[in-house]
Amino acid sequence: MPFNPELCRNESEVESKLIVQYLLPQLGYTPDTWHQEVVIGSIRLDFLAFAAQVIPFVLDANSPLSVVMEAKHPKQNLNNHVLRLRHYLTSLNVKYGLLTNGKEIRIYQKLQYDIQLVFQCSGKEVEIKLDEIKGLIGRESFKEGQLLNKPTVEISQKNSNFETKRQHSMKTIAVYHNKGGVGKTTTVVNLAAAIRKKGKRVLVIDLDSQANTTFATGLVKFDDEEFDDIKDSNIFHVLHSEEFYSIAEVARKSNFSNPEIYVIPAHIDLIRQETELNALDYSRLILIEKLEEVRDQYDIVLIDTPPSLNLYAKIALIATDFLIIPSDLKPFANQGLTNVKEFIKSINGFRKQIRKSPIEIIGVLACKISTNAKFVQSTLKNRLENIYSRYDINVMDTVIYEREDLAKCAERIQIVGDLEIADPISVLDFKPDSNSAREFELLAIEVLQKIGLSQ
Repeated sequence: MPFNPELCRNESEVESKLIVQYLLPQLGYTPDTWHQEVVIGSIRLDFLAFAAQVIPFVLDANSPLSVVMEAKHPKQNLNNHVLRLRHYLTSLNVKYGLLTNGKEIRIYQKLQYDIQLVFQCSGKEVEIKLDEIKGLIGRESFKEGQLLNKPTVEISQKNSNFETKRQHSMKTIAVYHNKGGVGKTTTVVNLAAAIRKKGKRVLVIDLDSQANTTFATGLVKFDDEEFDDIKDSNIFHVLHSEEFYSIAEVARKSNFSNPEIYVIPAHIDLIRQETELNALDYSRLILIEKLEEVRDQYDIVLIDTPPSLNLYAKIALIATDFLIIPSDLKPFANQGLTNVKEFIKSINGFRKQIRKSPIEIIGVLACKISTNAKFVQSTLKNRLENIYSRYDINVMDTVIYEREDLAKCAERIQIVGDLEIADPISVLDFKPDSNSAREFELLAIEVLQKIGLSQ
């Protein structure tokens, strides 16, 4: 019976009608050679099919050749799931992966550290393309563990949205130090405003349960928890749901800066929700996937992180491309750089497992620095030199000094009826000719140059 993609209205029907009832039998797989809802360590597969009957099955260098099949909702964009499929194939040493939403069918082949698209057709074409699919992932083509010569279907760039998206230049920057009170939030929000004024599209993600960035960008428009409009749509929901709460849905426009920036808010409930997220096998990777969905919508993503070594800090550093380490250069902050380096080392170990390159450290950013002339001329210089000599981390050229303007713009309020509502504004909008505004403008220029996005 031919397959009709119009009969697939949800993910469950893509699984049952396309994969179970049509593809697996047509490709020669019998019920004893495929498995559904397979859990291997932290990985959960929709389908895993083997060339031979294997009970129990083992995935290693000697295991029979196999194929992973992943089904998605018909409304899901397959581009958003390619990173996860790559993680599955490279981690489990599986040669081929099929990805489908019923309307489109793709087959990827595992290379050494990546995957390559080798076949693509619409759901309506599956019957006439069946021989090509069999030649790639049919059970007979895996017979006795010997790969037949397989045709490689050339996918032109104009037909491959995935390839086009990968070339987009969106960069993600985490701002992290495990010592609190070093100017992290002030750096994130004002750097976001400064970069936005350079014409870049900016998304800020608040991953700290203190929600300081959420407050600092003016998203808390209530003074009583009864009217809390953030608790039901914030970063927790983005991380908790695979299929729902996309970044596009949860991000809020903030007039903290002109032009505006977009912010994924945090909430105080993140503290108690960490255990729940920790239990999910995909929690560390879901932000990577959801950022892929908005790759064409933003140029820069800035992530504010908690001053800790917890799950939220890990998620931020796993997802980021670059890292800025703000520091007031005081003894405990400097000593904490050893912990930061060890944390980054462990994160890079995990990134290597998912075939993601190491974090690029832009440098230590001197923040909340005293403007005392004697301190600036002698002590500051020595402390900056010590960062590199003692901790082998580069120091950024820009210095953010502790000034009254930075405090005033963050403490602005608005009276609405009987309510006193926080109404913060970036220092670049509050006093554009101030020294603080100039410092953040210089910081934006330096950051954009170092990540390769300068004009």
